[in-house]
Amino acid sequence: MQNVPRVRTKHAELTLQDIGGALPGTGEIMASVSSCYAMCWHSAAGGNWDLAAYYLRRTRSLLRGLCVTRPKYADQVLEYDAQVLEHLYQALLAHDRAGFETLFRRGVEQANEYHVATGHPYIRWVLPAEPPEKGLDLG
Repeated sequence: MQNVPRVRTKHAELTLQDIGGALPGTGEIMASVSSCYAMCWHSAAGGNWDLAAYYLRRTRSLLRGLCVTRPKYADQVLEYDAQVLEHLYQALLAHDRAGFETLFRRGVEQANEYHVATGHPYIRWVLPAEPPEKGLDLG
């Protein structure tokens, strides 16, 4: 039997395969990305630039984590981060509403192109008319 790396916890020894199986799948991660990206838009639309920047940072963090757990998407995610999200973040920091809107739309188009390229043409993201989360002051 191979020497399989194990992680000892208080209650058990886990293999890296065990730990990987417990991580959220791509669908769960992308659902969180979707929510954060939408909250970014709605926060910026309400003029809450700091909250919009927070949600964009959250989006980037989730996508960077996806690079680790699902490395087959790493090249696309890193390209998206550099070509879209970094520029979008700079527009948020500058409170550039027009630039933000243009870049946000570009981000949606690019994300949907990636869905097609990765064999998921049935996934087409659209901005929800209402924020996905309630209870935050978006203005």
